[in-house]
Amino acid sequence: MEIMYKNTRDASEMVTASQAILNGLANNGGLYVPTEIPKLDVPMEALSEMSYQEIAYEVMSRFYTDFTEEELKTCIERAYDEKFDTPNIAALKVAGRACFLELFHGATVAFKDMALSILPHLMITAARKNQAKEDIVILTATSGDTGKAALAGFAGVEGTKIIVFYPKDGVSPIQKKQMVTQVGDNTLVVGIDGNFDEAQTGVKKMFSDAVMNQELAEHGFRFSSANSINVGRLIPQVVYYVYAYAKLFRNGKVSPGEKINIVVPTGNFGNILAAFYAKEMGLPVAKLICASNENKVLYDFFTTGVYDRNRPFILTSSPSMDILISSNLERLIYRLCGEDSEKNAALMEELSTTGKYTITEEMKEGLSVFYGNYASEEETKEAIRKMYETNGYVMDPHTAVAACVYEKYRNETGDDAVTVIASTASPYKFTRSVMDAIEPDNTESDDFKLADRLAELSGVAIPQAIAGIRTAEVRHTKTCAVDEMPDTVRSFLWN
Repeated sequence: MEIMYKNTRDASEMVTASQAILNGLANNGGLYVPTEIPKLDVPMEALSEMSYQEIAYEVMSRFYTDFTEEELKTCIERAYDEKFDTPNIAALKVAGRACFLELFHGATVAFKDMALSILPHLMITAARKNQAKEDIVILTATSGDTGKAALAGFAGVEGTKIIVFYPKDGVSPIQKKQMVTQVGDNTLVVGIDGNFDEAQTGVKKMFSDAVMNQELAEHGFRFSSANSINVGRLIPQVVYYVYAYAKLFRNGKVSPGEKINIVVPTGNFGNILAAFYAKEMGLPVAKLICASNENKVLYDFFTTGVYDRNRPFILTSSPSMDILISSNLERLIYRLCGEDSEKNAALMEELSTTGKYTITEEMKEGLSVFYGNYASEEETKEAIRKMYETNGYVMDPHTAVAACVYEKYRNETGDDAVTVIASTASPYKFTRSVMDAIEPDNTESDDFKLADRLAELSGVAIPQAIAGIRTAEVRHTKTCAVDEMPDTVRSFLWN
């Protein structure tokens, strides 16, 4: 069965998987969604005996139907290799009442590696399949993790250039150091005088700017995206939820068909949407628990049915979740609209012009599989401290937000179902916040010395991705205002 991809804002646009990956963003600012969610028709007994790479093929081949078996398996083989510091690619660790799905064993120690390791290979294969003659320009906004993972994936890849915009005062010191030390003549990293939402809006405007796209074509370029709006990012994220359940099944933690809960620290909504897609494929999932930090626009949405970004933007210790415009939520809204592109486009236009929209009661009923809550900064710190003191397990602030919200869910519902918490980043990426929680009297100000101390306390070695940037040369120092982003892109590409 061939799966095509349609535009959430324009019913007339329909493309293949490879075209959707290559384009990144659909026409009129819409997002690509599969015409249907395919069923994962492989017995769990068989999946439980498979490697991560084998499960990846079973999941992706059902979504990317215009890729040949050889093409897709080659992409998977090149993506999930020794770049990861565990042969399992992802790791399941039991701590307290939950299973933590560690998604940070890749090259940049954050969950974005799980999809961005394969995206360059999918994109280059897609370009060949569609006889694309232009060089691909990856244009990306990042709240901290996507940027470095995308840079690591595309650096040095022939026929591509990558430009990453990040809020210069809105990422952790180690996140920033990871990005600004990136090597590769085809890379550009730019700090903006603004927040992530402004960076993301600026990138989206360039994608939909007809004049700029014409200029690109004249110079032999075309834009594409490495953000989670690209289905080449979204679908690989489905894989690790299937993998987690398969391993729980193999280890006797769940019986055949037993439903689990999944908790995801959520910003742009891509990671939890992937869990929703896994459920729609047939994975036994009961509740999807959406965990927010103090930028709790999603919690308020799930509670009231009103999405309202008109609020202060708060810088927190979990910066990858400091987002007020959750782009991937549009894919869920489109589904709740009955896949009515006009109705969805009207809601997105309302968000753009007024900063808010309200869904109907009927649409709100479609959210019943989700539970939303949030953790304050103090609650996040307390979750890190408590988990370390009780179980000897160290969480980064994003994972701690998820752990805190999970406890709130359990206290509210009494639900003791087996639960998987997506652990989205290594604690070494946020050493200052982690050490403030578990050793508050430590006055050390150097992030790398704090990493040394964390290694002593946790018994877990500092990842090479962190150790390697300690003395790395800073190569990217450019900053710009939000309205200067297009000219910054032109300057890099034309010169």
